[in-house]
Amino acid sequence: MTDLMRPEAEIAATQPVEEPERLATSVIWLYCLPTMGIGVTGLLFSMYLMKYSTDVLLIAPATMGVIFGVSRFWDAVSDPMVGYMSDLTRSSMGRRRVWMLASALPVGIGIFGLWSPPESLGPVAIVVWMVVALLLYETASTAFFVPHGALGVELTPNYHERTRLFGYRHLLTAFGLIAGLGVFQWVSSAEDIRTAAFWMSIICGGGVAGLIFYSSLRLRERPDYQGRGGTAFKATFTDVVRNPHARVLLFVYGIETFGVASIAMLVPYVTEYGFGAKEITVPLIASYFVPQFALTPMWIALSRRFGKKPLWLGAMIVTMLAFAGFFFLPERVTVWLFLLAGLLGFAGGCGAVVAPSINADIVDWDEMQTGERKEGAYLALWNFVRKAAGGLTA
Repeated sequence: MTDLMRPEAEIAATQPVEEPERLATSVIWLYCLPTMGIGVTGLLFSMYLMKYSTDVLLIAPATMGVIFGVSRFWDAVSDPMVGYMSDLTRSSMGRRRVWMLASALPVGIGIFGLWSPPESLGPVAIVVWMVVALLLYETASTAFFVPHGALGVELTPNYHERTRLFGYRHLLTAFGLIAGLGVFQWVSSAEDIRTAAFWMSIICGGGVAGLIFYSSLRLRERPDYQGRGGTAFKATFTDVVRNPHARVLLFVYGIETFGVASIAMLVPYVTEYGFGAKEITVPLIASYFVPQFALTPMWIALSRRFGKKPLWLGAMIVTMLAFAGFFFLPERVTVWLFLLAGLLGFAGGCGAVVAPSINADIVDWDEMQTGERKEGAYLALWNFVRKAAGGLTA
């Protein structure tokens, strides 16, 4: 039996016999609010920042690739540090929300900086600006994403409620992504793209900062988890790396995330320069997103019926077949292009729902082995894999 299939029974055995009450809908909404806002800017970041930088800011593609690479090296340092320190944090707000609150303003400033470099900057100065802006944004987003993801693990110990929580986070993020598609269409088709990007960065940067701030103040944490992080930095991440279930999950998650990031980054180039049909960019992306999010309740229900990992394995087989289908498409726009994109979205929705829930269960398995609650450390590596996959596509 593979490592991927083994832990479900072991982890389920660590759950209490009497399941805790369902998470209140209000708690789910409060938890998901920031990710709805980041859905807007995240879609623009993954889909359009590279093209905006090369086509509008006139930065060489190779240079932008190096800039993204530098940010990934920084992530290799900042992600583990934030995860480890978050696990050990003690405050009246808990060990997660204080980090989220502190990240709100820097995230907003980073969004503004990425999309609004001064037009007076020369070729070298604008590269320096983008390096600084990207490092600020990535550092601030790490200070939000890692504690926020760890808080999601802590909100409920219930095996199935975790799938429900992360499933509805995925579903509610759709509102942000749909809005992001509209913002992308507005900015990319504007007569003056830099002016449109400037106003977008002010509105979206301020909106995201406000949502993080509000969520951080309203959510509550479990006080009994404070002070239960790893005792030493090296030992903490050694435990994570030695966890066989974590290794398999992070490897599989990295491959799947790389595929999703490739789609988001390459679609604007392929539609405009490959098919010569820039106007199909938004409909094509929509054909991917709609089934991915609309079928979230189905994946939540099926995970209860068939189990998280078997369900995800089946979805990955469908993803593999859909990617293979693109090799047989003609060099013109046909309905098959949209159908295959929809099939990718359908299958991709499963991983987005069950993978973070499995990660939460693996944290419980680690606690059973070590007696420590290292959500921050596990989410740090999760966040790094997510961003590294996006960086590789650049």
